[in-house]
Amino acid sequence: MKKLKQKLKVILFGALIASSTIFSVGYVDSYFEISKNLDIFATLFKELNIYYVDETKPGELMKTGIDAMLKSLDPYTNFYPESDIEDYRFMTTGEYGGIGSMIRKKDSLIIVAEPYEGFPAEKAGLWAGDVIEKIDGKDISGYKTDEVSKLLKGAAKTKLTLSIYRPVQEKRFDADLTREDVKIKDVPYFGMLENNTGYIKLTGFTQTASKELKDAYKSLKEEGMETMILDLRGNGGGLLNEAVNIVNFFVDKGQEVVSTKGKVKQWDRVHKALNEPLDKEIPLTILIDEMSASASEIVSGALQDLDRAVVIGRKSFGKGLVQQTRSLSYNSKLKVTVAKYYIPSGRCIQKLDYSHKDEKGKAGEIPDSLKSEFKTSNGRIVFDGGGIEPDVKVDEENFANITFSLLSKQLIFDYASEFRAKKDSIKKPYEFEFTDEDYMAFKEFIKDKEYDYTTQTEKLLNDLKEAAEKEKVHTNFQDEFNALEAELKQNKAGDVDKFKDEISRIIENEIISRYYYQSGRIESELKYDKDIAKALELLKNKDQFESILAGTFAKKD
Repeated sequence: MKKLKQKLKVILFGALIASSTIFSVGYVDSYFEISKNLDIFATLFKELNIYYVDETKPGELMKTGIDAMLKSLDPYTNFYPESDIEDYRFMTTGEYGGIGSMIRKKDSLIIVAEPYEGFPAEKAGLWAGDVIEKIDGKDISGYKTDEVSKLLKGAAKTKLTLSIYRPVQEKRFDADLTREDVKIKDVPYFGMLENNTGYIKLTGFTQTASKELKDAYKSLKEEGMETMILDLRGNGGGLLNEAVNIVNFFVDKGQEVVSTKGKVKQWDRVHKALNEPLDKEIPLTILIDEMSASASEIVSGALQDLDRAVVIGRKSFGKGLVQQTRSLSYNSKLKVTVAKYYIPSGRCIQKLDYSHKDEKGKAGEIPDSLKSEFKTSNGRIVFDGGGIEPDVKVDEENFANITFSLLSKQLIFDYASEFRAKKDSIKKPYEFEFTDEDYMAFKEFIKDKEYDYTTQTEKLLNDLKEAAEKEKVHTNFQDEFNALEAELKQNKAGDVDKFKDEISRIIENEIISRYYYQSGRIESELKYDKDIAKALELLKNKDQFESILAGTFAKKD
């Protein structure tokens, strides 16, 4: 009987592998190791749930085990149980069933951070800053953000009631909402800038990304667009085929865009442009930053390799790994890394080597000694192993300590909420200005609020004082320490005025978002944007633009 069971186990396991459409000698070689460990895991799980002293909650226990196992591989290989299927759906389509609002934690409260324009939260009159106290009569005090998010999500056309407290008006009310299929736009904003330059902001690569970008492009062309800026900053990527489609808009049909290579030959593929391009000639710049990843790097990297666009900004994230979703039992999903991708020059821009981790489980960056040199179509030198290096670098903007403090304490957010409560409307985003009088009101608002912070100089002074105390010489310098502390405190007191322009700009942007939502937030920031200013400057200078692509531009020291 025991031999029969073992034989059946072998037959079943063999059938499972045959049905997967993946054939590899490696499976045959490792069969015994896989079979043995599956058996160990199954028996351990059974014994644990039977004999452990307390209730184990088998579903949660299994999820914990699976998550820990996948975490040992890379951050992109994830398990989605049926209960989290809305998160999976959002990842691939940009859609989810819900009320259409960002939420965040503030102290012990859950607040509306930003309603999405045109969706149930906004239709029901919810404002940023509103406190959610109950959901369908259920008190959510002490709930975590993800727990509240799950309660707010659900199938379209289902109803729910939120009990809301609005601090800026000191009133409570119930809001009746009907959930909808919420679709976050991949192109939340596009418009014309100076000198007939079109600007398109792309924030994701879901199933509608290429269509939305194509529609935006056509609209701008009708307005007279002659040069173009594609903004991929902060875009963490998404679907590979959407990245290929977008590159295709600007290169010849049949052009190789990206190839993938994996352990299993099934994932060795070449992705080419399948359609006639929209525009092969328009001067094109692409904005990237350290948060531009994956599909964003395919688009920016491929167009850089093909010398079709000038890339501006800061070095990208460096994610050159491809994920594929596999269906599991009970409507669950596995998103698994199956390959690495390579852009037209032949380079892979993956920065971290997850196959080699230190004793703490941290993956290290690929060392410079192992990075290889590649060439673009025009012979420009580019490198693999660390993201996309921009052709034109723009230093990251660093905010002052006081600005970070005001943001982290949510005082700018709170002031914008109060501003919204006092004014029903403001001018259009490109016309609205946060005046000196408004800034005086903001200073009055924060006068009795706590927003102190520690500067780097103060940290160094504290370290020096501690060292002096240990060496028992601190009394010799006490007067100097006190004088320096007083001077630093006085300098900090003037930071609200010293960094007025910087703080005003952020307040202005936050206020505009209260009336014009995400698109207004993006539009209002355009006039201050250094990356966009650099792109406009370059697009005006045709000779410099073309010399960068040709590899003949001489950088000045």
